[in-house]
Amino acid sequence: MIPGAGLPPRCRGYPLTMGDYRYSAPVELPADQVFAFVAEPRNLPKYFPRVTTAEPKDTAEPEGGDAVHVEAELAHRHVEEEAWLRRDPERRALSWGAEDDEYHGELRVEERGPDAAEVHVALHTGHADGERVQRELERTVAAITHLAAAETDVAAADDQRGWL
Repeated sequence: MIPGAGLPPRCRGYPLTMGDYRYSAPVELPADQVFAFVAEPRNLPKYFPRVTTAEPKDTAEPEGGDAVHVEAELAHRHVEEEAWLRRDPERRALSWGAEDDEYHGELRVEERGPDAAEVHVALHTGHADGERVQRELERTVAAITHLAAAETDVAAADDQRGWL
């Protein structure tokens, strides 16, 4: 059986290997707007289910990119650690990870037209329940699409573009 067979081609999610997960879904917004939303570190808790705080640090860059202080609720425990976050606006990509390299991922926003994009998330984690991780990736992409659209609506209302 081929992983993802029978699922719509634009909405496939399945583990690649133990600890590696991917999920993609379309969004009816310009790719640049979606990327602007996901690239802001303080927005991470809005769309990653377990992240409660993500604050950029003023310290020197850790090995992988910009330093970010992250707090999360994992398996009934509160975790605080320094992580890295790298933004690549040209590729509309956001990558992140922890210093122990047991956890890292990438989020890309691919343009599909003037008002359409596709969000791709890939995650590697060394210790997690695969079905739970896959569900959380799906929730993450759904949250991104809904929240980015809501932020666009609020900005349009604030600017009175498209609102009477």
